[in-house]
Amino acid sequence: MIEAILPAGAVAVDTFTTPPDATLFPEEELIVRNSVDKRRQEFTTARWCARQAMAKLGRPPMPVLPGPRGEPQWPNGLVGSITHCAGYRGAVLAEATVVTTVGIDAEPNQALSNGVLPAVSLPDERGRIQTLLREHPEVHWDRLLFSAKESVYKAWFPLTSRWLDFEDADVTIDPLAGTFQAQLMVTGPRLHGRKLTGFSGRWLVDNGLILTAIAVVAPVPATV
Repeated sequence: MIEAILPAGAVAVDTFTTPPDATLFPEEELIVRNSVDKRRQEFTTARWCARQAMAKLGRPPMPVLPGPRGEPQWPNGLVGSITHCAGYRGAVLAEATVVTTVGIDAEPNQALSNGVLPAVSLPDERGRIQTLLREHPEVHWDRLLFSAKESVYKAWFPLTSRWLDFEDADVTIDPLAGTFQAQLMVTGPRLHGRKLTGFSGRWLVDNGLILTAIAVVAPVPATV
């Protein structure tokens, strides 16, 4: 499902069930050996998705261990992102020569709990969300904003190894084009010869889910 909002070169695998052949490498098993069943299933199925995506890229199956902040650590030469929410798991991978960074997120198409929106948004964002809720009530735009910011962080962290707070990106959502723009409120790294000032992303609402994705495509090498 999420492949619909990804560029060419990025491969996606997602599922609404726990595949019976979903297993872990021993070093992954150690990570969740004391986890509750829900956490084990999420972790295992997400890794299954990731390894199916590796196969699509012609790569052998490899373990995907969490880094210091829980971020997936991909095999050399790959970039990727994992997401999961109730009843859904997904992974997106790409060769680093094709896509520089990617971030995805999935959320239920439901309103955020009371008090969450002010904690994850800027005043201008809240004003725009109220307008969207009035004009397009079929989508829970507060949750979509939250999802977009999760995708922003997942795309940002591999480039910087730095935390990014919710208020560090100002997100504007286009309700008709299925896109969003994230303006960074902090100094970004240099990327592809220029300072990174923000991200462009896409969103999709389907099957009761909100899906958001950011994929920064690598520049094509100049030919002589």
